[in-house]
Amino acid sequence: MDTLPDPGRTALLLIDLQRDFCSAGGYAHQAGIDIGPMQAVVANAVRLLRAARAAGLLVVHTREGHLSDLSDCPPTKLARSIQAGAPIGSTGPLGRLLVRGEQGHDFVDAVRPVGGEEVIDKPGYGAFHQTRLAQLLTARGIGQLIVCGVTTEVCVHSTLREAVDRGYACTTVADATAASNPALQAAALAMIGVEGGIFGRVCSTDEAVAALQGLPAQPPDRHDARVSTWVSAFTGA
Repeated sequence: MDTLPDPGRTALLLIDLQRDFCSAGGYAHQAGIDIGPMQAVVANAVRLLRAARAAGLLVVHTREGHLSDLSDCPPTKLARSIQAGAPIGSTGPLGRLLVRGEQGHDFVDAVRPVGGEEVIDKPGYGAFHQTRLAQLLTARGIGQLIVCGVTTEVCVHSTLREAVDRGYACTTVADATAASNPALQAAALAMIGVEGGIFGRVCSTDEAVAALQGLPAQPPDRHDARVSTWVSAFTGA
């Protein structure tokens, strides 16, 4: 990370760990995507979530979905979903696909938000597009993001790239993200690290949890040795 990490200035961002992407009968499953990899990373997301809660980080959960009348769904996106065989707004086993308020739109139980955590409902792939995320992070003084979720090559990357453009120092947790096609996972992660880490740093869940467990619940003194643990884990210093 470019600046000294501080738990009071860092947020955990969990991208779209919702039934429409991780559960049988949801949007991804209806589109013929193997949801196994998405389901598999939930366990690591839970580990990150528990560690972030214990360290007192801001936790932000995002959900992709649209208004019931689809007025916020661009025609091109709707057309793509039709071509994929899972039209947005059509009815599936978990309700209307990618529609807010439906069963499929909600989070998987393992990462359900608790009181004090933020939920960002987004109509697009990136978490900043047409949402209050930027205002929320600014109001809380957040400068660094730990990112996990699905899918690596679409919603994670879309959010990560805009976050970097906005000046956030970002760490993507590799084994807590999953691509819609496993063949894309390594490439999507490799793109983050080009040019000296142009889109931030990539680490493992073990590294992230170890760093978070070394932090107190309150913002530490900047000379605290536990901060050095965090720096080493995330920057390789």
